[in-house]
Amino acid sequence: MSRVPCYGPVLLLAACCCAACGLPTVRAGDWTSWRGPNRDGISTETNLLTEWSDDGPPLKWKVSELGQGYASISVSDGRIFTMGKLGRGASLIALDLKSGEKLWERKVGGGNPNCTPTVDGGMVYALGREGDLLCADAESGDEVWRINFKTDLGGKMMSHWGYSESPLIDGERLICTPGGTDAAIAALDKRTGKVIWTAAQPADIGSRGGDGAGYSSIVISEACGTRQYVQLVGRGLIAVRADDGQVLWSYNRIANGTANVPTPIIDGDYVFCSTGYGTGAALLHLTSTGNGIKAEEVYFLDGKTMQNHHGGMVKIGDYIYCGHGNNNGFPLCIEMMTGEIAWRSKRGAGGGSAAVLHADGHLYFRYQDGVMALIETTPDEYILKGSFKAASNNGRAWPHPVIVDGDLFLRDQDALLCYRIAR
Repeated sequence: MSRVPCYGPVLLLAACCCAACGLPTVRAGDWTSWRGPNRDGISTETNLLTEWSDDGPPLKWKVSELGQGYASISVSDGRIFTMGKLGRGASLIALDLKSGEKLWERKVGGGNPNCTPTVDGGMVYALGREGDLLCADAESGDEVWRINFKTDLGGKMMSHWGYSESPLIDGERLICTPGGTDAAIAALDKRTGKVIWTAAQPADIGSRGGDGAGYSSIVISEACGTRQYVQLVGRGLIAVRADDGQVLWSYNRIANGTANVPTPIIDGDYVFCSTGYGTGAALLHLTSTGNGIKAEEVYFLDGKTMQNHHGGMVKIGDYIYCGHGNNNGFPLCIEMMTGEIAWRSKRGAGGGSAAVLHADGHLYFRYQDGVMALIETTPDEYILKGSFKAASNNGRAWPHPVIVDGDLFLRDQDALLCYRIAR
């Protein structure tokens, strides 16, 4: 692996990681899954730069030879985990957090991977585009177990881009989305891979979209006092009971037939969802019924008003921030409970879809064309605090940014960039 050190001026030491309001405390240096430990795209990092020059923050290091794909990174116990197609198939890769030096790689299978690995209890879990789910030892990379969604669980994707989710670990279980008729969602023993339960695709969910798994990742809700797994699949949103996989509710209107991607936002008894390809966004209110839970539509916004392609959304306070537009990342802020637009920008600092992260009072927009933008998190107005072009742009810059210990990480196909953003 080639490594290019790029040291800027003398920088302060690592910032501390503290709990934001309403979030559990997470050990500094941990970003254990897709969009973080809480899967909400919110980092608890503080003491970060509040403005950027045109040159951007200092580039601390850059590594290459990580292979192709749109995987982001997870971080745990001083190691970075990611995926990339190296040679004839995808691999799970571990790097040193401080230097980016490659520690090990393990074949998973399939084409250019989209999954961000999940780390838990000394194990790391990764999913290939053809449905190969691997559990490996996080320190050594040794294979612990593997299954295949298609051959072992009758899995199916809604369209041709392949499996993309980041598996969810909940206690002793791994929760995943094979997308099969009898196993739309499945719970596995995280230590052995053995099936605990499977949840069938709801038969009456509706006609929009297509059968199979979508491109989203599962989130946990405690709505109506019931622990449940909420997922955006090919036919829309579904939720299953955590204990046994019983389908609790579904919502078809948000589905499109091309690709259902953004991770839903969970807030008490509410679920906010959006998809691209002209579809739109919706807020659902969950209420208890005699035999389960009912999802009632509070409002629906058409695609011209709000649609999130695949860059994700974050909820800060009473407001949702995201990039709006199909294959666009026009900055947008809406009040979640009403759907009213607080502000919108007709263009962003960069072009194409924008992957969004929040930290220390600011939004980090990573545009498809490699531009990074820093935006103040306020519902009052759109305030751009700086932007810069990343040091490499090897194609569509879709992987979501990650901030750990005052460093900003940007995966760029074969490369990984590390910028120092601590004050």
